[in-house]
Amino acid sequence: MTTGPCEISWFSALCDDDYEFLGQPDPGLASSWEHCRDIVMQAETGGFDNILLPSGYALGIDTTAFAAGIAALTRRIRLLMAVRVGESWPPQLARQIATIDRMTGGRLTINIISSDLPGETLASAPRYARTVEAMDILKTLLNGEPLDHQGEFWQLKVDPPRIGTVSGKAPLLYFGGLSPHAREAAAKGCDVFLMWPDKKEVVAEIIADMTARAAAHGRTLRFGYRAHVVVRDTEAEARAYADRLLSKLDAQQGADIRAKSLDSTSAGVAAQAALRETAADDGYAEDNLWTGVGRARSGCGAAIVGDPDQVLAKLRMYQDMGIEAFILSGYPHAAEADLFARHVLTHIDHAPLPN
Repeated sequence: MTTGPCEISWFSALCDDDYEFLGQPDPGLASSWEHCRDIVMQAETGGFDNILLPSGYALGIDTTAFAAGIAALTRRIRLLMAVRVGESWPPQLARQIATIDRMTGGRLTINIISSDLPGETLASAPRYARTVEAMDILKTLLNGEPLDHQGEFWQLKVDPPRIGTVSGKAPLLYFGGLSPHAREAAAKGCDVFLMWPDKKEVVAEIIADMTARAAAHGRTLRFGYRAHVVVRDTEAEARAYADRLLSKLDAQQGADIRAKSLDSTSAGVAAQAALRETAADDGYAEDNLWTGVGRARSGCGAAIVGDPDQVLAKLRMYQDMGIEAFILSGYPHAAEADLFARHVLTHIDHAPLPN
């Protein structure tokens, strides 16, 4: 049933999210130019199609600056640069995106985050309405078209920047969120709708809902799946390594980490908590889907755990459901990128998503 290649991406931990033992900060794995650069280079060597460069105002290092720096060091892998809408003036962001895309030779993709301006809090409905405006502005300018935008948040009449992307088109916009406002924003403006792990029936429901929402706006969406992964020669080894990740975590540490995140109150995070709370005593919500990682981080809170055949079968199941892009990660990120590349990546038909 699986048809065509899927995009397989890895994750560079720009937001202080790399551990040997979850919840135990390790100075050697702290976000820095050197450490995050090494993760990207490992992913490129391993053959991944793309790599997510996440962004958090209070955590880690700046994503746009990092993307510009790593652009000159990479040759093949795409960069999925996260941009926080609340922190940017869209015409200038368009110019930055076009410049970095040129630096990569056309390998830039964008993860839109519906963020606040640091120090301010905007209610969900206007925040996502602002995000829809930002996506529209970015697409217009990056498609090389003059902009006449008279919105609630920006009133702009500007020509596109002189420098455009290599393709002459806006890069693919990836976006995720489960609240009604987030879903409508995605249906109106993004290209790839990202989901966090959940039971397969829930994933199917989300795909069906988002397909219908996009169709109501005369659009179609592609679908992406963001998950952690633990792959070892045997399932027993993979499960033992997953347990080891949590072996030094206490409940209060995990709660403190989750509460510190900027998205700790979002609908998506609530769904991850519900998945974790309804899992079996061993933390597995369904076969090979382990929720233990969510005890020590906000956001994406579950991992695909198993031997190479089990992990491959899980990915192919998602493909059959309509997932075309995967953003995977593991702890520590560089070492797990190598393991996944050797055990799984060589056995799956994969390529960057066409724009």
